[in-house]
Amino acid sequence: MKRSRRQFLANAAAVAGTVAMPSFLRAQSAVTEISVAYSIPVLFKDLMESLAKEFQAKNPSVKVTLRAPENGYEEIMQRNLRDAVTNSLPDVAFHGLNRQRTLDERGIPVDLAPLLAADPETKDLGFSPTLLSLGQVGGKQTGIGFALSTPILYYNADLVKAAGGDPDKLPTSWDEVIKLAAAMHDPAKNITGIFYDWTITGNWGWQALVRSHGGAFLDDSEAKVRFTEAAGREGVRVLRSLVDVGKMPDIKPEVMFQDMFAGRMGISMQSTAQLGRYNREIGGRFRLACGRYPLSAPNARLPAGGNVAMMFTKDSAKQKAAWEFIKFATGPVGATMMVNATGYMPATSIPAQREDLLAKFYRDNPNHMISIRQQDAITGWYAFPGQNALRITDTINDHLQTVVAKRGDADPTLDEMGKAVQALLPRKQG
Repeated sequence: MKRSRRQFLANAAAVAGTVAMPSFLRAQSAVTEISVAYSIPVLFKDLMESLAKEFQAKNPSVKVTLRAPENGYEEIMQRNLRDAVTNSLPDVAFHGLNRQRTLDERGIPVDLAPLLAADPETKDLGFSPTLLSLGQVGGKQTGIGFALSTPILYYNADLVKAAGGDPDKLPTSWDEVIKLAAAMHDPAKNITGIFYDWTITGNWGWQALVRSHGGAFLDDSEAKVRFTEAAGREGVRVLRSLVDVGKMPDIKPEVMFQDMFAGRMGISMQSTAQLGRYNREIGGRFRLACGRYPLSAPNARLPAGGNVAMMFTKDSAKQKAAWEFIKFATGPVGATMMVNATGYMPATSIPAQREDLLAKFYRDNPNHMISIRQQDAITGWYAFPGQNALRITDTINDHLQTVVAKRGDADPTLDEMGKAVQALLPRKQG
């Protein structure tokens, strides 16, 4: 089809106008594409897709490309370490709190502190200084909290009542928890009393046992193992008592989830991250009650779980787009979407204060308040130093499996675990 002279002139004028446009305006009208990596698709796939869609609707000059999710925090860590070698890192990545150190030791993340300080919108995002500190490593703001969690106990309230317990007055000590689990356990009815998920990524369940007994993992110089001291011994004895007295089976977490959702399990220790999933899967099958994780020492602490949004791109244009996406995902709107989809708590205080965001949600869903009420005991998710950090995680898991499978007693196995981890720590010079 032939174009008229008028059409030709109109098109030519449009092209000329674009060329004559100042360069900064042309740059603003161009679309900047950023790649985003994340993990744990069972919790985050739908949420990430919704976040990207909502963000792009508000920021049409940015295209968000989501990478295929990795299964867990270890997997995304391994993937990104390979990406660093091949120069194919994502622009933004969501990593477990305990993996920031490993990335920072390799110089991968961008320090977000200057961006926070320079952006006038930061003061309106409601970032808590305490929770912001969970994204700090070596004096840098390596990440901004996205989804934060604490360990809690999930109870089938119907089974609690059937065993003589009170769903409105849940146990506060491990002795009480284990006693209740034993009372619930009934193989004849295919009922399991309890499962403590010690397999959670980054030895999180083990860290909770040690920290809640007032313990530490290494000494102040990070040269010597300390989890073999009294607090660690109490922790590993609780794990074994769950097996011996509470009748906890040696099963995979996937089996636990199926049994819990079906009403065949009384108690499960898991992250608050799973609360949204518990609610959806249980439906109205039985009443779900959540209780605080037992604190067993005056200086007891609980490791904060979850992940932070990190920036990897060094390209200035992409950094601007990446920062806008990080602000959106971790700010009030993104945090509200995240809480509604999961059981995590946000790193911003604003949503819980606003009726149009999460104030009503928390009133109507008291189970979601358990993690927030545990903030008085929150501490960092410990990251072991050095190149062997991932190997240490696997080594600890192997020894915990020995305890749960009853292939070795608690104390001797803990001693062997300590020796194995000690051998993997960086050797201090001098």
